[in-house]
Amino acid sequence: MDIAAERTERKRQVALGYRVFAALGWGDLGDGHISARDPEREDCYWLLDTGVPFAHASPDALVLTGPDGELLSGGRGTNWPAHYIHWPILAARPDIVSVAHTHTQFGTPFAAEARLFEPITQEACVFFEDHALFDDEEVQVQSLDCGARIAEALGSNRGAVLRNHGLLTVGATVKQAVTWFVMMERVAEAHMKVRSPRPISHNAALFAKADLATAEQAHYAFEHLIHQHAGAR
Repeated sequence: MDIAAERTERKRQVALGYRVFAALGWGDLGDGHISARDPEREDCYWLLDTGVPFAHASPDALVLTGPDGELLSGGRGTNWPAHYIHWPILAARPDIVSVAHTHTQFGTPFAAEARLFEPITQEACVFFEDHALFDDEEVQVQSLDCGARIAEALGSNRGAVLRNHGLLTVGATVKQAVTWFVMMERVAEAHMKVRSPRPISHNAALFAKADLATAEQAHYAFEHLIHQHAGAR
């Protein structure tokens, strides 16, 4: 692997992910973050610098954060809430590269119900038996201990519902983490709007998941997202 080229690509994807979030109306209060593990210093990760609006994200606006929260590439200051969430998850999951989390119109109210998704839509099948509930009242994450509990609840799943807080996804690439997050928000929207859902069967959900929850589908969806939204070009 060409380390420099991989770092450049991961940072590009992170910046585009933030801009997709902005185009979808998320993060206007700076509430959220997308990370990418550095391909060489794997105990460090890239994140948007504090104070930079999501819509203005660029690779040059990202900062490298170390395991103790120290900034290793300049920046205005450590984003401690992000560090408390992202670092414990990245440390616990060597299989992933990226974590995505922000507060959304449907994900946050859905999280207030402290429940899991049912397979009531096509996109919901992506998370069938593949998401977790972090059932904890520490909604203002203020410690690595809380982040470790989130990581423990997440387990090996691709996403989590953070009780009274919002949604979180992870991926083997930034493209995956961002795509799964957008899908997860749509699933939350369906759950908040439908009145009498009729879930599909266990086998039907697994059949759909096998086709939808792939690296190829995530890549395809991510490319559509960045070309669909003007703020993400």
